[in-house]
Amino acid sequence: MDTLSSPTTRLFNSPTLRLLDSPTLRLLNTSTIVASAGCFRLYVAILLAAIIPTPLIIIAYGLIVYSTYTLDRAFGCEEDTVNRSELSGANKYIGISVSMFAFLTGALILATDQIYLASILPFIIGYIYSKGLSFGGYKLKLKGSMGSKNVVIGLTWGGSIALIISRFTPNILTVAAVFFFFGIKMFINSTLFDFKDVKGDLASGIRTLPVCLGETRTKCLLFGLCISLYSGMILSMLYGFIHPEWTLLAVSFLFTASFIIFYSVGFEERTSGIIKKFRQWMVIGEWPVALLLQGAVNLII
Repeated sequence: MDTLSSPTTRLFNSPTLRLLDSPTLRLLNTSTIVASAGCFRLYVAILLAAIIPTPLIIIAYGLIVYSTYTLDRAFGCEEDTVNRSELSGANKYIGISVSMFAFLTGALILATDQIYLASILPFIIGYIYSKGLSFGGYKLKLKGSMGSKNVVIGLTWGGSIALIISRFTPNILTVAAVFFFFGIKMFINSTLFDFKDVKGDLASGIRTLPVCLGETRTKCLLFGLCISLYSGMILSMLYGFIHPEWTLLAVSFLFTASFIIFYSVGFEERTSGIIKKFRQWMVIGEWPVALLLQGAVNLII
C-alpha cells in the first residue's frame, strides 16, 4: 500500500494537526505552564498569610502571568532565534492580541476586589522588559546586565503577590515575608532558567549570571540564597509572621535545592525525554506535590 496515502499518514498531514502544531499555537501555549505555576504560587501565599480571598483572584492572577509572558514571547528578541527556534514564524500579532485579552480579563476580575496595581505593575514592567522604552537616544530595556533581569523578575512577581495579599491582611510583616519568599524564589528560578539559554545569550551578548559567573559559581550563589531564604521563612513561622505550613516549606526546599544541584547548562540537550523535561517538572510539580503531601500529613495527624 502507498504509505503516502495511508490513513495514518493522511491524519498526521491533515490541516487540523498542522494547525495544532503551528508556531503560532506553540507561542500561545508556551506560557501556560508558567501561568499555572503562578496560580499555585498565589494559592500557597494565601495559605501562608492565612487569608480567604475568592477563587477568582487566583484565576485572574494566572491570566496576568500568562499575558505578561506571552507578550514577551510575541515581541521576541535577538537571542530567541537561537533559544526558541520552535517559535520561528509565529504570528506575533495574534500573540499580542491574546495577551491583551488575557490581561484585560485578569485586571477586571482583580479590580472587582479593588486590586489594581497587582495587575498593572507586572504588565508594564513586562513590556519594558520585552520591548524597552526609548528616551531620546537612550533605550531602557531590562533584559540582560548580569542578573538585573532576575532581580526585576523577583521584584515583579514577588511584589504582585504581596500586593494581592496586602488587600486581605493589615499585617505588614506577613506581606513582607510573602514578598521576601516569592521574590527570592523567582530570582533563583529565573537564574536557573538562564542555564538553558547560555548559547543564545553568548551569541547575542546578553550578560546573564551563568554567562558572567559560569555554572559552578552561579550555583554556589543560588544555593547560598536558598539557605538564607528558607532560614528566614523558618524564623517567620516561629515568630508568627506567617502561618506554620511546615510541610509546604520542607517540600519547597527539597525542590529548590534539587533544582540548583542537579540542573545544568546541557541538561535539555540530552537524549532522554524525562531528563529533558526536568526543568518543566520542577516548575509544575513543586507546589502540587507539596500540597498533596500536606493533605496526607493533615489526614495522618
